Amino acid sequence: MQKNRLTWMIGGPQGSGINASAEVFAKSCSRAGLRVYANIEYHSNIMGKHSFYRVRVDDEDVRSYREMTDILVALDHETLAGDGDHRRWPTHYGHLHEVSQGGGVIYDSDIGFDPAHTGRDDIHFYAVPFMETIKKALEEVGKGDQARRYEVYKNTVALGASLALCDYPLQLVSEVILGQFKGKRSEVGQLNVRVARLAFDYVKEHFDSEAFPYKLTPHHEPKARILAKGYEIMAIAKLKAGCHFQTYYPISPATDESVFLERQQRDHNILVVQCEDEISSINMAVGAAHMGVRSATATSGPGFALMVEGIGFASITEAPGPVLVLYQRGGPSTGLPTRNEQGDLLFALHPAQGDFPHIVTAPGDLRESYQDVFSAFNWAERYQLPVIVLSDKKLAAIYTTIDRLELKYDKIDRGENFTGSEWTAVEAKGNDLVRRDGNGNGKGDVHEYLRFALTKDGISPRSRPGIAGGRFWATTDEHDPDGHITEGVEMRMAMMEKRMGKLDLIAKAIPKDQQYGYYGPEDAELTVVSWGSPKGTILDAIRVLAERGRKIGFLQCRLMRPFPAEDVEAILRKAKRLCLVEENYSGQLGSVLREQTGVKIEERILKYDGRPFSEDELVAAFSNVLSGAHAEPVVTRVR
Repeated sequence: MQKNRLTWMIGGPQGSGINASAEVFAKSCSRAGLRVYANIEYHSNIMGKHSFYRVRVDDEDVRSYREMTDILVALDHETLAGDGDHRRWPTHYGHLHEVSQGGGVIYDSDIGFDPAHTGRDDIHFYAVPFMETIKKALEEVGKGDQARRYEVYKNTVALGASLALCDYPLQLVSEVILGQFKGKRSEVGQLNVRVARLAFDYVKEHFDSEAFPYKLTPHHEPKARILAKGYEIMAIAKLKAGCHFQTYYPISPATDESVFLERQQRDHNILVVQCEDEISSINMAVGAAHMGVRSATATSGPGFALMVEGIGFASITEAPGPVLVLYQRGGPSTGLPTRNEQGDLLFALHPAQGDFPHIVTAPGDLRESYQDVFSAFNWAERYQLPVIVLSDKKLAAIYTTIDRLELKYDKIDRGENFTGSEWTAVEAKGNDLVRRDGNGNGKGDVHEYLRFALTKDGISPRSRPGIAGGRFWATTDEHDPDGHITEGVEMRMAMMEKRMGKLDLIAKAIPKDQQYGYYGPEDAELTVVSWGSPKGTILDAIRVLAERGRKIGFLQCRLMRPFPAEDVEAILRKAKRLCLVEENYSGQLGSVLREQTGVKIEERILKYDGRPFSEDELVAAFSNVLSGAHAEPVVTRVR
């Protein structure tokens, strides 16, 4: 028997309710004190195509998925054996090959599936009459002739049957179901609970569930934990930071964040605007930042491509923002709209014309996402520039437990603001500000407000429309300290040095633990280098190999611009052997490292098939490198 270590998967056509079933299962396990990591894979069409949802449950913290599943739930034949069309490699293969030895397969007895032809005599098959179970539940409430209208309840049958196999108390799940449907008085909630109970009882009565080797047991005193999706965490960070204006144009996987924020408008004083396109989204966000509002937008690769002029606009006008969360997905063009990739790093580093200052940060998990999105608003206003937070489909869609959601750096910093009247003196940090009145005449010891004053540190107190004495011009052409267009040589050089000099300030001010991290022994035989969402999978794989006596270190690059080149180079130079891990074709972080540190990492474990690394894939890949073999790209395993 294996207790409290289980991977559960449900598959079926999109629109069949697999999301609801998987998330109820995950929530039930989390409330019982177990740790959960869940991820969904789905096609970019809305209905019909095959999708599946994995839920990994453990007593220990889990940060990635396993390839093998212990319970496979099939709502259709395709989940088991594929669609039979060999022209669409590899979608026709199904998931039977992913069931672990001794595992179980729960399937609808009406789909015409014969386990005898699978060649898998090392796993258990459980045929359950899905529609008959639904009809029986409906008969109890006088709706037995309406079964076809309730076909979506098949996902609840699957859930109840699964709980019976792993001996999990149905009552805990019933409470979650009722909570999903607004309490015990909900007719829909009560019917779902009844369907789950009938499926649970069917498995207990018709199969030897006691012999099934994978069991889940609730903790007696479960600790309170957060169970959330990635986009929810990033949205909450925006609210916590005081964001009051969010723009977006619908695009997967970024849209979920904005939809979540739309539901918070009344309670959290935030205005969310769905724009006509991404050009409007970025320009409205920049305009709001100039108005003194903490503003943000969210998009994915194709939308980001339309925002580049707006990012340059924000940078040259020294707008205090916006914060832009870029949810990467498979490219180029529309590419793989619902699949994962880390393909936009170099684009995010160089999205606009010429040399311009902006910050790019790439958190590796949801705790870091919460902190970095919060901090991004402080950085945007303190240094008066746009900030890009690199996320991806994996981080957006994962559904996982978090012990606590807290901010190590939790102070709101709105930077320097001009608040005076027409003749208020503004403190000069470097060169004297021009002293004159509206007619160009001198005015004694008082200074006219200059929005782009050439201060010592390059940061000028910012104003906004409506502040007495704070009038200024904002133009996307080069300009002088009060904002008037200029092409003068000396002023051009002074303004470029003013803007670009902010990056040195930022590099010194941002805490080291928000710039990079090192995990593992100092004398590691192999040092893995990566960024972004592979972090959790890398740490899980390292833990597995540590139990086998292998010493692996992990260097996580987090702040991409300005890049902590000196500190990162020192770690790279000390490493015995280096290996790059990225989910893109060209090893984009490798290019950044070579540019910034002069270190070229030859060994590269890359993945670009649209699916994130699994723990098993990285364990195998690291073992291969440790054995002396050359690192190779990883492809999602199919048979």
